Amino acid sequence: MVRMTARGRLATLYTGLVFAAGVVLIALTYFLVRRGMQHRFVLFGRTANGEPLPTPTPDLAAIRSAERLREDTVTQLLTQSTIALAVVTALAAVLGWLIAGRLLRPIRAISATAQRLSAENLAERVPVNKPDDELAALAGTINGMLDRIESGIADRDRLLQSQRMFVANAAHELRTPLATMRTAIDVTLDGTPTRDELLAMAADVNNAVVQSQRTLDGLLVLARSQAGPTKHAPLDLADIFGAALVGIQGLTLHTDLKPAPMRGEPVLIERMAGNLVDNAVRYNETGGTITVATGVTATQAFVRITNTGQHIAPDDAARLFEPFVRAGASRQRADRSGTGLGLSIVRAIVTAHGGTVACTAPDSGGLDLTVHFVHAQPPEEP
Repeated sequence: MVRMTARGRLATLYTGLVFAAGVVLIALTYFLVRRGMQHRFVLFGRTANGEPLPTPTPDLAAIRSAERLREDTVTQLLTQSTIALAVVTALAAVLGWLIAGRLLRPIRAISATAQRLSAENLAERVPVNKPDDELAALAGTINGMLDRIESGIADRDRLLQSQRMFVANAAHELRTPLATMRTAIDVTLDGTPTRDELLAMAADVNNAVVQSQRTLDGLLVLARSQAGPTKHAPLDLADIFGAALVGIQGLTLHTDLKPAPMRGEPVLIERMAGNLVDNAVRYNETGGTITVATGVTATQAFVRITNTGQHIAPDDAARLFEPFVRAGASRQRADRSGTGLGLSIVRAIVTAHGGTVACTAPDSGGLDLTVHFVHAQPPEEP
């Protein structure tokens, strides 16, 4: 069974409608004309004196002739109407085919554009022609869908690339302590080790294990942060950062901890605060300063933490939130055992709570970090 195209079906529909309308018109005309020709016409005459003339005797031959004339007229009308209907139907078929093709031309353009598109080529769009009708709305809807698909594929590619880099960096970070342990064991066991050599090997292995444990803990926290908070509780950034700043030594500390209420998961927010403070301490300079301020704006709670330290290029500052990225190879302070996950965990926690984090590198050195969260209005007192 041959399936007709949409153009063929539309043309057939137009032709059928014209044909049906023509048949109804011919039938109605035939009925009215035949009914009108059934009337009899009788002539009456009067003399000059006003007296009526005698009624003429009916002529049967004339009556039969009139009947034949009527039937011939009606038959000829039906024949001519049928011929005219056939001509009009044929013309309607041709015009219907042309009009259907013109109406379906935008749909063919949409189909051709869709066939040319692929996952690697989503830049082309369906042309939106005038007038602004249903087909133009369809083309606009398809273009909007293509925009969303292209954006989704770009996000997917960025995510896959980020995951590949993350896995490669994680493997490298975990490979380094394993290599340290293997080297320490091989060197110590190459011969007859003494007690001191065994103790030194044990210390090296212990340090490598601790480093691996810190990296794994950071990866687990990062994965949990990206999954989002499981519960929300009322928090105050001033209290959280006040607790995180306890115990800092060798640095000058300036604080302006005003109430900054918000809602979030306490464990994750405390980890965020600890990472920010640890980053400010770890990569500071000897005798440097740390400044921490909390507060609220009209709709947001914020925390701003700045620290002194070595100068960081603006491009490097933007990359600090990527996993295992450290700005610069040299550090002023001796504690350099960071895993490179601190700020990436901070960004994941802030994003999971619907906040934003901004980072700038002052010309004098160090970092200036500002985190904003949605401000939680405290309940009104009765």
